[in-house]
Amino acid sequence: MNILVSHCFLGEPCRYDGQSRLDRQIIELHRAGHNLIPVCPEVLGGLDVPRPPAEIQPDGRVLTRDGQDVTAAYRAGAERALEIARENGCTVAILKARSPSCGNGEIYNGAFTHTLTPGWGIAARLLADAGIEVMDEEHLQASLYL
Repeated sequence: MNILVSHCFLGEPCRYDGQSRLDRQIIELHRAGHNLIPVCPEVLGGLDVPRPPAEIQPDGRVLTRDGQDVTAAYRAGAERALEIARENGCTVAILKARSPSCGNGEIYNGAFTHTLTPGWGIAARLLADAGIEVMDEEHLQASLYL
């Protein structure tokens, strides 16, 4: 199976803070025979590494901590991630928990207080709406390892 994955899980330093989040359980999926298709929607949308932290606001806009509106970049990156998923026949995506791009089920509340709220990142929502099963590294399905 081709699985779309957040590029930071594979050791790519593409997070907002210039770091990666290497995840050995996701690398194990490759060893189990899956093809991992890496994406970073934020980079695909044209944002730099590192970049100011951003959060989704209650009105749906994505703002950086200093108030810059980066919604267009987040949407462009989400669209490109969906294109890549479709080009590669991905039916599953494993994305970074709580990210304003990739979070699924909970994200930060937009106040930059590290407070979580129910919600979806921009790319995660677009992928899910397109019929792709979205999960995060904290809720991987054991069936993927078979």
